[in-house]
Amino acid sequence: MKKIILYTISGLIIIFIVVTGYNTLTGKTKQPEPNPTDVTINEEKAITHLSQAITYKTISYQDRKKVNFDEFSSFIDFLQTTYPKVHENLELERINNYALIYKWKGTNSSQKPIGLTSHYDVVPVLEGTETNWEHEPFGGAVADGKIFGRGTLDDKIGVIGILEAVEYLLGEDYTPERDVYLMFGFDEEIGGELGAKAIAKTLQNRGIQLEFVLDEGGAIVENMVPGVDQPVAVIGIAEKGSAIAELTIEGSGGHSSQPNDHTNIGRIAAAIAKLEDTQFEEELRGPVNDLFEFVAPEMSFPMKYVFANKAIFKPIIEKILLKEPATAALLRTTIAPTIFQAGEQYNALPEKASAIINLRLMPGDSLEYVEKFIKETIDDEDIKVTVSGNEASKVSSVDSWHFKSIQQAARNVYKEAIVAPYLMFAGSDARHYDQISDNTYRFLPVLITGDDLNKMHGTNEQVGKENFINSIKFYVEIIKEAS
Repeated sequence: MKKIILYTISGLIIIFIVVTGYNTLTGKTKQPEPNPTDVTINEEKAITHLSQAITYKTISYQDRKKVNFDEFSSFIDFLQTTYPKVHENLELERINNYALIYKWKGTNSSQKPIGLTSHYDVVPVLEGTETNWEHEPFGGAVADGKIFGRGTLDDKIGVIGILEAVEYLLGEDYTPERDVYLMFGFDEEIGGELGAKAIAKTLQNRGIQLEFVLDEGGAIVENMVPGVDQPVAVIGIAEKGSAIAELTIEGSGGHSSQPNDHTNIGRIAAAIAKLEDTQFEEELRGPVNDLFEFVAPEMSFPMKYVFANKAIFKPIIEKILLKEPATAALLRTTIAPTIFQAGEQYNALPEKASAIINLRLMPGDSLEYVEKFIKETIDDEDIKVTVSGNEASKVSSVDSWHFKSIQQAARNVYKEAIVAPYLMFAGSDARHYDQISDNTYRFLPVLITGDDLNKMHGTNEQVGKENFINSIKFYVEIIKEAS
């Protein structure tokens, strides 16, 4: 009997090794072969154009009364002067005065068009940090192989990169087969209500359905995935939702010398502690699962073995990813308390306490589910819970020709990069186009570091000259690939 058990165990171990080894060795790459690009850009001229674009203070403020729209008008005038071929050959329409739709008519308009979108508004420079910049935030300085200024990464680089690509293609007498829409918003940094959302509504009212829309989002990042030596170009196929949960409790105040055992502040604090201790359930699914499907075949052996057998090692993978905030956010809806309001005087108990929690929702998690989870977790009937905001965007296909075209264009320019889908944490204008586009993707075609990411809304925002030129080449490639 013991021998039978021993043989059975040995057999199962052998089967396990054979199956997992087979999965590891037979995993096929999902990367297309690069096609050599023959795009020759007038680099000096293009860099000058981006530098000039940075000088326009197209700043979005939450209080729209503070916005100086003269700068926006001047920027649009600059585009018309700088890109004569674009404005001679494409139809331009302005929505809400400052949102721009360019229509490039193709040779076969019976096909559904594609859309390339970016925004030209930027966030303010934090007051008091101006002197921390190496160069003026709106000076457009070119130094040390880089272009400096607000918008070099977010997202005038997208607007200028797309227009440079179209101007180049027009100079080559190129005409796309399908129509191409260029859509530039002016208020993305404050929600995109009058820009991208209005553009999408305008096209929807005309019955226009796009094959796909490509916006900013993921980028090409080094050292992003353990076990992958090459840079990874991540294309956002969805973005997490952004919601606000407000926790409020009201009750008797009184003098601080005679407090109840559980005060209003204490109960709100306890509720937050329960939420942080419990957390939403984590799961390797959706866009995150797709990410590892694409990168697993490119990993070094130990990591490749684990990810090629996700069904077996899923609990281990999830445990590893939960160790870091950046990777934990890939697996679950996140909880981030950001505002706490209570009290005005040190010796008086506040009659009301409230807290604001920012939640980033995973695809599939509804606002109703989130509110129910919070109420059940804190388990305090006296605390009022209200949840408002946006759920996650729809998840776009990784099997469509749309995704494969973007992947191919990226590989044509960045031959060593591994191109993979991912879940975007931040918001973008792309979500406004979900209703009029079969798929929406989020990808800024530049190679960036973690330090660059910190500068995107911070001090010393900048982009390398080579990076910028490569972004233009990418937009040329994607227009060709998609048409």
